[in-house]
Amino acid sequence: MDNAAQGAGAGFAAAADIGQADWDALHAAASAAMGRAYAPYSKYPVGAAALLDDGRVVSGCNVENASYGLTLCAECTMVGALQMGGGGRIRAFYCVDAAGAVLMPCGRCRQLLYEFRAPGMVLMTGHGIRTMEQILPDAFGPENLEDPS
Repeated sequence: MDNAAQGAGAGFAAAADIGQADWDALHAAASAAMGRAYAPYSKYPVGAAALLDDGRVVSGCNVENASYGLTLCAECTMVGALQMGGGGRIRAFYCVDAAGAVLMPCGRCRQLLYEFRAPGMVLMTGHGIRTMEQILPDAFGPENLEDPS
C-alpha cells in the first residue's frame, strides 16, 4: 500500500465505534489493493484491507501461481503486510472483488484472520457487519495451544 493509503488510518475510530466513513475508507483501500492483484488464470482479482488496533490500515491482493495450489489469497498477503509493517491486531476487515462487491473470506483465511484479530474484531459481509466469532464459531486458536498446567 502506498504512504497516502497508510496515512488514512490516522482518522479511524476505535473498533467499537467503527462508523460509515471508516467502512468507506476500508472499502477504498481494499479496492485499491484489488487493482494490484495478479490473477492471470482465474481473472478474479481480490483486494482486502484491515484497520489495525493502532489506527493503521494494511491491505493485500491475491497473487496467483500457475500451479494453482500456491496461489495466495488477498488476506494472506494482507497479513504479510501487517507483520512486515510492525505487527498489530485487526479491528475491522473488508474484502472486495473486481466490481467492488464485498466478499467473505474462505475458511482458510477466516482462520488466518482469527489468529491476528483484536478483541471485538468485525468484518463487512454480504449480510452486514459480523463479528469474527459469528463467521468462525468455535475456532481453534493460540489459546488452544497454551499449557493447561
